[in-house]
Amino acid sequence: MSDALLNLLKNPHIWRGQARAEDPSWQGLASGYPKLDQHLPGGGWPRHALTEILMDHYGTGELQLLMPALARLSQLRESSEAGWIAWIAPPFEPYPPALVQWGVNLSRILIVRPRQAKEVLWAAEQALSSGNCAAVLLWPDAFDDAASRRLQLAAEAGQSWAIAFRSLKALTQSSAAALRIRLSAGDKGTDLGILKSRGGRPAVVRDYAG
Repeated sequence: MSDALLNLLKNPHIWRGQARAEDPSWQGLASGYPKLDQHLPGGGWPRHALTEILMDHYGTGELQLLMPALARLSQLRESSEAGWIAWIAPPFEPYPPALVQWGVNLSRILIVRPRQAKEVLWAAEQALSSGNCAAVLLWPDAFDDAASRRLQLAAEAGQSWAIAFRSLKALTQSSAAALRIRLSAGDKGTDLGILKSRGGRPAVVRDYAG
């Protein structure tokens, strides 16, 4: 194999199938929901990457979806993954008793409320690339492909997990996110549609928490 090809295959943006499966760094962050993990490459949330969650309105179960993984990240000690969990411009006031019930360490939670909407993406990019955040959650008003690429690169640089909550209007827009999912209310619970998954396939996971 030529040196040029070897260098190309080392690029983290290239997925190599079996080679990735054997690479420990490709292992996902367990979501806490086995039914969902079966459909995610690496068996969990993509690490050091951007995840987009699309929904019709807030309160569709998006936080419940993330809580097991966020609780685990907040409790880590003596680990390169340990760090702050930053919430950028949440449209509500996080309820501490509920977070504690999920097992989240409140001392690791950082709430950031930018003065202007245009500062949300900037704050998220800075938090991701700092190397001090295990995860960054953001609720941006405006978002485009260029912004998703910046967040994806910042997550890779800072080895952080980025989660962007977006409206269903974003379905028609392209994105550099490693994972895009759609949440909707189902007959037996919340249904989850995997729209895009780096190294995986689209899928529908009905009542993923069941």
